[in-house]
Amino acid sequence: MLEIALELAFVMVALALILSFYRLVKGPSIPDRILALDTLYINTIALLILFGLYLGSALYFEAALLIALMGFVGTVALSKYLLRGDIME
Repeated sequence: MLEIALELAFVMVALALILSFYRLVKGPSIPDRILALDTLYINTIALLILFGLYLGSALYFEAALLIALMGFVGTVALSKYLLRGDIME
């Protein structure tokens, strides 16, 4: 039963990844693209956690944590650059 739920979750998260990537490419404005990139990070984290559950390995959880850190820093840096024109003050 758990394997069926994991496979269904894989399909749904993969669909969400595809739709986020589409919004990243076709976004009408820069803030929409930044938000799509942030959603892409979140979907990638979900996919890694599901894969870790499927294989029973804790290594994928650590990789998801690293991607979450890098995604947060990247989103903050892009937003700050968009608002002020520079990242460092």
